Amino acid sequence: MPKIDSCGALIKQLHDTLEKNANNAMRPQGLTMAQIGVLLALYDTPEHQRPLKEIEKILRVAQSTAAGIVSRLEQKGFTTGYTDKKDRRIKMVKITESGIGCCKEAKKNMAQAEASLLSGLTEEEKKTLIGLLIKVRDSQQ
Repeated sequence: MPKIDSCGALIKQLHDTLEKNANNAMRPQGLTMAQIGVLLALYDTPEHQRPLKEIEKILRVAQSTAAGIVSRLEQKGFTTGYTDKKDRRIKMVKITESGIGCCKEAKKNMAQAEASLLSGLTEEEKKTLIGLLIKVRDSQQ
């Protein structure tokens, strides 16, 4: 099988490997990458809550997709949903203590995965790679 070394192919290969490893690490909790994305988005706010509309934007998914992810997290006891007291049209999502525990575990797994991913680089090379990836990402938004 020929080796493809284009930038896009390499990024895709890295993404696939990271996603597979992350899914394997989260399998005991029964969580997917998308669900962890929601939990981390909630965890990273001072009150551990966000409107569903914000979650859609953070994940860059349709309302129905975000609602489905949140619904599954509610069924598993990792989030709770309620309507905003000031505007009943707004659905709020809040992380539970179980969800916070999953976030702590996910952050630990992510740090280990990144350390492994970058283990073959010097500190200077790591800084350069991260700087270049940020520059590429920001040029696409």
